[in-house]
Amino acid sequence: MTTTNAKKRVIIEADGGSRGNPGPAGYGAVVLDPDDRTVLAERKQAIGIATNNVAEYSGLIAGLEAATEVGAHEAEVRMDSKLVVEQMSGRWKVKHPDMIPLARRAAELAQAFSHVEYRWVPRADNAHADRLANEAMDAANENGEQPPPKTEEMAPGWTGAVGKPTRLLLLRHGQTQLSIERRYSGRGDHALTPEGHRQARFAAERLARQRGRIAAVVSSPLTRAQQTAHAVAEGLGVDVHVQDGFIETDFGEWEGLTFAEAAERDPELFQRWLTDTSVAPPGGEPFDEVHRRIQKAKDELVAEYSGANVIVVTHVTPIKTLLRIALDVGPALLFRLHLDLASLSIAEFYPDGGAAVRLINDTSHTHTR
Repeated sequence: MTTTNAKKRVIIEADGGSRGNPGPAGYGAVVLDPDDRTVLAERKQAIGIATNNVAEYSGLIAGLEAATEVGAHEAEVRMDSKLVVEQMSGRWKVKHPDMIPLARRAAELAQAFSHVEYRWVPRADNAHADRLANEAMDAANENGEQPPPKTEEMAPGWTGAVGKPTRLLLLRHGQTQLSIERRYSGRGDHALTPEGHRQARFAAERLARQRGRIAAVVSSPLTRAQQTAHAVAEGLGVDVHVQDGFIETDFGEWEGLTFAEAAERDPELFQRWLTDTSVAPPGGEPFDEVHRRIQKAKDELVAEYSGANVIVVTHVTPIKTLLRIALDVGPALLFRLHLDLASLSIAEFYPDGGAAVRLINDTSHTHTR
């Protein structure tokens, strides 16, 4: 639907989606009057097999084109893709080869306006464009543009697990000052050191070469994890999704202490804590509670990204717990497994409940310079 009434200033809401990432994709865009939200123009189209990010950029381009056609001079672009908003605002670089020509085309269209502002909004506030994108994908399916058939995969060895697994690439964050001093670092929100940023950059370079498309980068809410995650996500051209369930253990009053200092402060409790996962540090969180939290976060992630590759940037205990769940072993693993800074581990979770661990504590990427 298009109107011919010229509007100096408009709102553009744009979205795109992919059923498979990459998979059958489509976009939607709507141009609105900012005063009464009258629809001035709508666009929607299926674009074949593509990623979410390509579809979202396509929606932005369609929205800018439609706004130009209705005579707009200024536009406020609202999207639920933080990646597109940050890149078009000039705060993030566009590095992914699929996105470079699309970002360039969007920038060219934006130059025709006297002012274009990009604003991130929650998905719920972008429902109109989201609906149009889904209508485009639905119409493509009805016309015979079906997604490629899924192939059944079998886990390695004799596990018997079948189906396409959700592969979690588990990346520990880079170095902080507390990790240099070997102090308990739980809920304390510490930033990366220069060496930590270097480690994050090298991890990002490695993961950019990872076989298979990455559907998402998921991060703990803590700064050290998010800084590492954003380095990885920028190289891949995807968004970072923060999931609180992957936060580190709460070490309570032991936060910031060394192993020896905690043992000296609470000798009896400390020894019990080392052998009993139901025991919590003073004012902190027991490993049993961490296990339940990580199990729930893992289940939610596998349900949302079924059969996809997902990078999870988090901390020592969450990664050990995910490996423990995949291996179906007892809590002794928490005390016997060592994980280095910026190390990569990989666990796969199958739809029938099976699991496989493919990699543990690989740091080869941090020694390449």
